[in-house]
Amino acid sequence: MQDDKIEDKAEGKPKRVIHLITKGSPFGGAQNYVYTLAASLPLSKYESIVLTGEGDDLSTRLEILGINVIRLPDLKRDLNPFAEIRAFIKLIQKLRELRPDILHTNSSKAGIFGALAGRITRVPRIIFTGHGWVSNEGRPWFIRKFFLVLHWLTISLSDRTICVSRKTKNDVSGLISVRDKTCVIYNGIQEFPLEPNESAREYLRKKSGAKVDGRESDTLWLGTIAELHHNKGLDLIITALSKITAPFHFFIIGEGHQREPLETLIKSYSLEDKVFLVGNVPDAKKYLHAFDLFTLTSRTEALPYVLLEAGFAGLPILATRVGGIPEIIDNGVTGILVRPNAEAIFEGLNHLFIQANKRAEYGTKMKSKIEKEFSLEQQISQTIKVYRGSF
Repeated sequence: MQDDKIEDKAEGKPKRVIHLITKGSPFGGAQNYVYTLAASLPLSKYESIVLTGEGDDLSTRLEILGINVIRLPDLKRDLNPFAEIRAFIKLIQKLRELRPDILHTNSSKAGIFGALAGRITRVPRIIFTGHGWVSNEGRPWFIRKFFLVLHWLTISLSDRTICVSRKTKNDVSGLISVRDKTCVIYNGIQEFPLEPNESAREYLRKKSGAKVDGRESDTLWLGTIAELHHNKGLDLIITALSKITAPFHFFIIGEGHQREPLETLIKSYSLEDKVFLVGNVPDAKKYLHAFDLFTLTSRTEALPYVLLEAGFAGLPILATRVGGIPEIIDNGVTGILVRPNAEAIFEGLNHLFIQANKRAEYGTKMKSKIEKEFSLEQQISQTIKVYRGSF
């Protein structure tokens, strides 16, 4: 950051907000959240600066908008004691240099680091957003307990914690002295451009190398946008699809460390001509109209943006009944919810393959719900109230 941008804040000047996040890549829910806030807060009242650790996806998008981004290269998800110490010291230095009015932290590590550093440097207001809890992931019990203590400490040291779903709030409501420090603000989206069906399919065919015809009227195009990670349950839906006899193509947009195991699984079921790993796609949501059906079969979630986007695109959705997903989808009304196992996913898919009229009905009702209950305007106005201490 340039020295001439660091200045004393006089009365009437915008309040300085530092958004802190551990990782800038991949561009998942937490990164989308930081991007949305930094890009949407009214410039007349708030000056946004983003501090991010490893990965460039978030910073690249923000810099296009002219938003100030400062990288903390030692802030990483993986544990490294020496890097942790360097990152913490650098964070304290930056907070003393920038003198924010508000420090808004995101993700577990940035949450605890930011809360501690914010208290040390006497930041006037510290906000933490819980996008989900590491203590809910499939880890040994003692590790989950350790993270639960860290979550409690983060919430205790923060002035207010925003939970992105009621489930996220309930997961920590039993911790001592935190109930009154948390509130629920749903993620919100605004209208975005969508490629027409034919051009969206053409793009995905070329990007994935799939030799398929996008004009087959009897073949359903299924799709998802997800990091190739165990938590996303992509192995579950691939297993379920191996039992489907109706014609389909399934495109998985995203990248991650599970690419090789998923490729092996696809090959083991002889699905190479039906299931395609597309890789990273910039602004992937614009291609949602390529699909007849959207899926999200995660083992754990908070409140995924991708479901809001798929719903806004009017797609019928099959998702697992985990985290805050049931707060988005009303089972049998705006979509289908299933347990996170291959058999339940197969049964849900089979139902949707047969019920073409139901698919159209779910898509229409889902779009209406997203527009009414998950608007960006609502998210921003409620977040500003948290910044002011009135929510």
